[in-house]
Order: sequence, then structure tokens, then C-alpha cells
Amino acid sequence: GGQGTGEQKKQEEAQKRQDDMKNSILSQILEQDARARLNSIALVKPDKAKMVENILIQMAQTGQINSKLGEDQLISLLERVTQQTQKKTTVKFERRRRLSDDDSD
Repeated sequence: GGQGTGEQKKQEEAQKRQDDMKNSILSQILEQDARARLNSIALVKPDKAKMVENILIQMAQTGQINSKLGEDQLISLLERVTQQTQKKTTVKFERRRRLSDDDSD
């Protein structure tokens, strides 16, 4: 089992490098207030924050972001992400509701 820990350490280091790179990119493309908002979202909805971070990084890497994004621009991006994810989840909720309604009859 001694080899497993070495492999795990490598993965953790790779993950840390990836996080550092991500944070470095985000600090270059987000104003302080936008970064703070994203951090607070990460506390409540880590999946959503991760998705938004990935979108921002992708936009930065493809040259779609020319200047730092402020809080307002981040909010509009968040709203777009929310709309996209809500479409997927509403369907699930509606199905569940119908199923539970059938059970109560």
C-alpha cells in the first residue's frame, strides 16, 4: 500500500497546480468584487461556481475576454448559467411531481 500514497500525492499536487493556474487566470479576468461574489457562490453552490469558473477560463483562453469583468458582467453570466441548468432540472422536478401525484391517488 505504500505506492498508493505516492500516487495520491502526485494527484493532489497536480490538482493544486491546476487550482493555482485557475485562480491566477480568474484573478486576471475578474475585478475584485466579481471574484468575491464568485467565492461566496462557491460556498453555497460549489458545482455552479465550478461551472462558471470553467466558462470564464474557457472564454479567457479563447480571447473572448478583453478586459476584467466586473460584478455586473459576472451576474449576467451567472444568470445565463442558471437558465441553462434550470431547463434541465425543471424537467426532472415535473416528472417527480407527476409520479408522486399518481401515488397519492
